[in-house]
Parts: sequence; structure tokens; C-alpha cells
Amino acid sequence: MSQNMPPPIPMLIPDNAPFSDEQRAWLNGFFAGLVSLDSAGVTALSPVQAAALLAGGPAPAAEDDDGGAPWHDQTLPIAERMQLADDKPLRWKLMAAMAQQDCGQCGYDCRNYSAAIFEGKETRLNLCAPGGKDTARMVKTLAEQIGSAPKAEATPAVTTEAAPAAALPPRGTSRDNPATAKVLARRRLNKGASEKETWHIEFELEDGLAYEVGDSFGLFPSNDPTLVEMVLTALGAPGDFPIGARTLRAVLTDSVSLSPAPDMLFQLISYITGGDKRKTARALANGEDPDGDAATLDVLAALEKFPGIRPDPEAFVEALDPLQPRLYSISSSPKPIPGRLSLTVDCVRYQIGKRQRLGVCSTGLAERVSPGDNVRVYVQKAHNFALPADPNQPIIMIGPGTGVAPFRAFLHERQAVQAPGKNWLFFGHQRSACDFFYDDELNAMKRSGLLTRLSLAWSRDGTEKIYVQDRMREVGRDLWSWLTEGANIYVCGDAKRMAKDVELALVDIVAQHGARTPAEATAFVSDLKKHGRYQQDVY
Repeated sequence: MSQNMPPPIPMLIPDNAPFSDEQRAWLNGFFAGLVSLDSAGVTALSPVQAAALLAGGPAPAAEDDDGGAPWHDQTLPIAERMQLADDKPLRWKLMAAMAQQDCGQCGYDCRNYSAAIFEGKETRLNLCAPGGKDTARMVKTLAEQIGSAPKAEATPAVTTEAAPAAALPPRGTSRDNPATAKVLARRRLNKGASEKETWHIEFELEDGLAYEVGDSFGLFPSNDPTLVEMVLTALGAPGDFPIGARTLRAVLTDSVSLSPAPDMLFQLISYITGGDKRKTARALANGEDPDGDAATLDVLAALEKFPGIRPDPEAFVEALDPLQPRLYSISSSPKPIPGRLSLTVDCVRYQIGKRQRLGVCSTGLAERVSPGDNVRVYVQKAHNFALPADPNQPIIMIGPGTGVAPFRAFLHERQAVQAPGKNWLFFGHQRSACDFFYDDELNAMKRSGLLTRLSLAWSRDGTEKIYVQDRMREVGRDLWSWLTEGANIYVCGDAKRMAKDVELALVDIVAQHGARTPAEATAFVSDLKKHGRYQQDVY
């Protein structure tokens, strides 16, 4: 890549806009980077486009397309996403309501899930696990408007011919047709007095199930048996109560989610209680928080909040959300050992009041699943997160904590194919003595020359907290040099804080060492994204 200055920045902000010359120049560069426009043929933004950009996303395009989906950013709160889609057709508002992770837990990506709802092909409105209650409520509200949508975007008329039954996807490639995998081994990655609990788990895949580095692995969890028994006690129902051809205990174990409590449960409770309790239940069903505890209410806590109620077990189960599969970044390459796969999983445990809450899948893998057990699984193909096609291309990987998972896979892949391109990993965690995942492997890769550079950041080793973005700034000149050589940048981990901080650091590095203004540096980073050289797997 040339280090020359980029082409002149197009003038997108009208001269009569209420900004100073300096503000107008900065905004022109900032917006040009967001919309990734070439300098040729660009005209000033319309007021609607400028408003959308000021709200935090690219300028909308024609009314009949998705406008580049300016809301398709998992770091944006749902209120901001809905604002960006405010003047869009209903089908795009549905997409904006999704969590924007394209994670596949619902069986679709965000665009296709919203389209399936809009077209009447999908009636389940609560499948977006990452979006939680906020997404479910918004999707429900929007779905109620489908019948009154403008004619141009109305659901296609149903023909009298019977539609052919949809074929199941190949086994193990979708949540709708899972495969099986055998748990082979499990070892804890933390050492000593670490405050974290992270596990390396290895699986043997059934014949025919394949994956590539960058993909995710979906697992179907089961609820903690102790929690199931506590729910049965609070419900006042026997575990062997028949629910269809199964028992209530079995359904509560592997079919429904026990956290968080859904709106439908509070609606059911409001039907069978009275007085102030009914008012409270109705308020919770409407998304309100009358007692300031809504965020802490899982299914058991909801039953305990309204003691003495005895809902019919079948109605109770119907009011609960389905238990969704969980997705994890794969931390292995299929090249060294075909048919084997590994995950790097943080065990989730936290205290609310007197009861410890557990991550349903992570603690299941850590405690309730043993080597030799078979689990239901599927491979979720990556969305724009893959190694460069050219093995000579350098790569920069930024993955603190379990965000290192796909980068371990990348390194194993590059090692197996003897890719000559340089590799640089930024890894960080709390303490070097306790939380340096795969330290033996990574140090061996560094000694062999496979791992060209390894930059480490520890937030609890000293009085000053050091994070991966701090290390990036410290070596900014070298990082810029790698960029000019054509390096791809990959980021994996927390979307709300880490990913944002990393991107801000990168913009600062481009500005400082690439001799660009802040606006030009922002446009430069946006161009990296546009051309697939800045890829993220964040959640």
C-alpha cells in the first residue's frame, strides 16, 4: 500500500449548514470515511442523509434497498439503530431491531431473520438471543404492523398451490439439523489464584462435519438440574407432570430458557394474581421496572417475586422462551488433525442476592459434560471473518481474553500450510502469571518465527491498568508500517468497550504515524473495513 495522501475528501456538508469552516472540514472527512465514497461524482448530503450520519451511521441510500444498513453495527444501542431506520420501510426496521451480530443462533443472519418474519415465513419472534428482551419487544411491536404495511412492501399473496416442504440443511450446518460431537478432553487455562475460570475443550466431530478457521461452533445446552428442581418447587408442580409426550422436568431441562424471565411469563402471572401484584406483573410484562429489579429476574426469581401463584404447567411452559444454542469461536484449525475441534470458554458465574447465577452452556461444559459424552452441535459459517486468500499477506490479530480463540486457530492454520506472511498477536488479560492462555504454544510459535510479534497487556499486574489498545499506541509506528505493507487487522472480543477502544487507537495511530488529519484517519480505517482488511468478530 502506498503511503501517499488519499484523494481529496468530497464536500458532503452544504456550505449553508450551521457549522464553522473547521467543523465542516472535519465532518466532510468523517462522513466520507463512514460512507466509503470515492471522490468522483459525490454531491452534498440531503438533510435526511446528514441527520442519519450525525446519528452515527452511513448515509442512507435509495428507499428500496437497505441503505448499506447503517444500523448493522452491534456496538450501537437498539434505540440508536431504530433511529437510523426511522424513515425506512418496515422490513428494514425489523432488521434494525436485531442484535446485528449475524451470529446464527436464530438460524438466520439478521437480515434474513427479519425478512422471514416480514414475509410470514417465521412466526417465532423471540429467537434473537443476543438482543434479549429489547429486541423481542421491538420485533413484536413491528410485527403487529405488518398487516398495515404499505402495498409496495406487503407480504406476497399466498398461492393456492401447496408449497414444497423446505429441505433440511446438511447435517451439522444449521441449528435446524444438528450433528453430534464427542467431548474428548477439558483442561483449565487459568493458573493459581486467577479470578477467572476459562476452559480449553476438545471435541471429536462426527463423520462429514467440517469447519474452517473463523467459523463458530453451536452447542445445545441443558439447564442446571439444581435450578430445574428449584423452579419445580416454586411452581408447586410435580416433575413428572406430562407435557405432551414428555415430562415437565425434561422440558424445563432442555427445551425452555430459565433466564431471563420473559414478558409472557409476567403476563401469565398477571392473569392469576390480583391487587398490587397484578399491577406489578402487568408493568413488568410491558417492559417497565416498578421495583427496580427487572434486570435480575430470571424465571425462578419471577416465581419467588409472586409467591403462592400456581400457574398451569402447560401454560407456564408456553410462556417461556425457547432454550437457544450458544455459539463459540473455534480455537483450532482442521488442518493439523481433521475431525477435531477445540473451544476456549469463559465459565460464567455471578451472584445476585443469595443465589449464584450460572451461564447455562459455559458451566455445563465445565461441570455437567464429561469426556466421552456426546453433545448436539452445528458449525456456523463465518460472516466476513477469515484469513486472507494470499498466504504472504501479513496479519495483525487483537484478541484479549477468550478473544484469542480464533487467532489460535489462525496461527495453527498458517503453521499447517506454511504461510510465509508475518503474524502479530495482541493478547491481554488480568495477570500474566495466571491468565496467559496458551502461553507455551504462543512462546513456542514466537521462537520458531511463526509468530513474528507478540504484544501482551496485563490489567492487574501493576498499579496502572494496561490494555491491548495501550500496547497498540506504544508500538504505533511499527503497526502503521505493517499496514502500509498490506496487513489485515482482526479484532475479536467485547463489542461495547474493547472493540471501540481498539478502533479509536487505530485511528489515532493512522493520524499520528500516517500524517493524516483525524478526519482522514477515520476515513482510512473505514476504507480498511470496506475492503475487508479490518474484520471483527465481536459480541
